[in-house]
Amino acid sequence: MKSPDKKTLLAMFSTMNKIREFETKLQEFFAAGKIPGFVHLYLGEEAVATGACAALTTADSITSTHRGHGHCLAKGGDLRSMMAEIYGRKTGYCKGKGGSMHIADFDLGILGANGIVGAGGPLACGSAFAQKYKKTDHVTVCFFGDGASNQGTTQESLNLASAWKLPLVFVNENNGYGISCPQCKSMAVTDIADRAAAYDMPGVVVDGNDVLAVFEAVSEAVKRARKGEGPSLIECKTYRWRGHFEGDACSYRCVEELNEWLAKDPIPRFAKKLVEAGIASQDELDAIVAAIKSDIEAAVAFAEASPYPEAAELLDDVYA
Repeated sequence: MKSPDKKTLLAMFSTMNKIREFETKLQEFFAAGKIPGFVHLYLGEEAVATGACAALTTADSITSTHRGHGHCLAKGGDLRSMMAEIYGRKTGYCKGKGGSMHIADFDLGILGANGIVGAGGPLACGSAFAQKYKKTDHVTVCFFGDGASNQGTTQESLNLASAWKLPLVFVNENNGYGISCPQCKSMAVTDIADRAAAYDMPGVVVDGNDVLAVFEAVSEAVKRARKGEGPSLIECKTYRWRGHFEGDACSYRCVEELNEWLAKDPIPRFAKKLVEAGIASQDELDAIVAAIKSDIEAAVAFAEASPYPEAAELLDDVYA
């Protein structure tokens, strides 16, 4: 496939850093008691959402997970609306009532994060079926974790997508743990992508900390889907730096394992490639990061200055 141009590469670098800075702020704010509810951070996995969404257009759709901030930002989610929603303010995407796990923006094809493990698959099948029924060339990407790969909903979605040749790309973010359970104790296979064979679809394993590897794999799967050739399963091997949720003590994994993955940080790896290839200077990259930090600070200020929902609005926009 054709290599991405400088604009695309720098956009991917920007997205990865936007996710990193956003999640780092949330880590700080949750510890300070500023954020209600729970947050599940995407730190360490930035290359997956970035590479996958860079292969999509605004007209394409994604379904997300409980660890969904990275997906939303990579698909173009608004920083201020996201920050305000996580703060529980009425200027947020869901008017402060959805919180971290229920951010959606249909105009951008963000069909919603989801607090239910494995719930994205059936939603993605519905989206992909609609796209096929309307005879568009649009594609849906379903993000799901290694834990969700064992859910019946996920297996049923893989089967349905294959049987109906839906324009759907399943992107598995295998970060090694389903809550506190390591993959080796929850499944016999080493590679989740091997399960694709049971549904007669391509299954590919990529380095989930290499944004270009993710981009290339998803781009090929998207191209196949647009041509009406059906779904694909892409497994991205990655790692979450933080616990399952903020406050998780992570007693189930060792420091050596964490340090091994910290050394594979996807952002400096990509920055090094860009500089060595002459795509950008370190000064250019530093300027991008500085601008992102300024944008994040503005989003925080916006959220903190925004009002909470009124008590009289309690049942507004509540449908179940």
